[in-house]
Amino acid sequence: MSELSEPPGDSAAGPLAGLVVADFSRILAGPLATMMLGDLGAEVIKVERPGAGDDTRSWGPPFTEDGSSAYYLSVNRNKRSIALDLEDEGQRARARALILAADVVIENFRAGTMERFGLGYESSKADNPRLIYCRISGFGDGPGSDLPGYDFLVQALSGLMSITGDPDGPPMKTGVAIVDVLTGLHAAVGVLAAVAERERSGLGQRLEVNLFSSALASLVNQASSFLTTGTVPTRMSNGHPSVAPYETLATATGSIVVTAGNDGQFRNLCAALGRPELADDPRWASNAGRVRHRAEMVRELEEILRLRPCRAWVEVLRQHDVPCGAVQDISQAFELADRLGLDAVRHLVRDDGSGASSVANPITLSRTAVSYRLAPPALGADTDRVFEWLDRRVDRNPDVCPVPAESSNEHVEQ
Repeated sequence: MSELSEPPGDSAAGPLAGLVVADFSRILAGPLATMMLGDLGAEVIKVERPGAGDDTRSWGPPFTEDGSSAYYLSVNRNKRSIALDLEDEGQRARARALILAADVVIENFRAGTMERFGLGYESSKADNPRLIYCRISGFGDGPGSDLPGYDFLVQALSGLMSITGDPDGPPMKTGVAIVDVLTGLHAAVGVLAAVAERERSGLGQRLEVNLFSSALASLVNQASSFLTTGTVPTRMSNGHPSVAPYETLATATGSIVVTAGNDGQFRNLCAALGRPELADDPRWASNAGRVRHRAEMVRELEEILRLRPCRAWVEVLRQHDVPCGAVQDISQAFELADRLGLDAVRHLVRDDGSGASSVANPITLSRTAVSYRLAPPALGADTDRVFEWLDRRVDRNPDVCPVPAESSNEHVEQ
């Protein structure tokens, strides 16, 4: 935790209370990582461009009544926003002072940008050897450093789209920017590992996470299958390459998802359908056989399932301990979360009365719970407060990083 001075905000609970994070990231992967750290108690200071801010502030519709983008609101709670123009020497000095006061820096600029501003890891660690510096990139900082790091592009180049969609249809991306999400989570895990190691060594370090490597890691069993056999996986719609039946099956009123992951569950499925003898068919008696003879099995099962509505089958199959469910929309998913008592939504309000609803952090800790202290901030809303904190820090440590007199708060466009 930062030993230079107290964080600029109110005291927070949580396992990361006292940890100061300087967030120079934007869009999704970096902001998601810093929001996770903020939920766990860290003091996150989001550095944004004056007048524009994080790109996602303008990504819409939808927008709230106060003009906030739903996209921006999704990953920016528990943060304070300051507006800094890094092209300005005085404001750049403020950024450096922030980095030297921080425990963690997270950035996702183009390769070399932070170094050009004198804010890179090598130039920062000399004055802050405990600094943990996380860089998020599209394709690493080697030969692919100039490639644009967009989730959609990475889904295409990584092979993820090639295994998503119907066999006879075009490749498809996922319904959310899943590579950005996974990269953000990997970044958060890396930061936590570095924080834990710093407790032993007293030293920070640089860590790097990139979208392309995260996408490849997300291929898990599909990548392992290719590396093991040399066979390139293909699209299977909603089927599973190694388990059957593990897919959507047609009923009289839409599709039902059946995930019979072992022989016992398949036997229960056949009994629930009133056809227990199907489990003894040599083609389907084992999972390997069901995978090889998937098409015949699906035809047989759907012939029965088409006789009744989806909801009726869900009730029957669950009575027979067969994992199954209807395909729901997002509204129905939140309704289910309410019925399950998962408390999946949080409502956060700013000082001016505006605010937003967001999805709760999925981590539950028995002693040091996650917290929801701050609604996603307006652009530059905390600039004065953070500058005052930095000024107090400089007064106490004048030889570390003095802030030039010309770098005043009024020079920052908000």
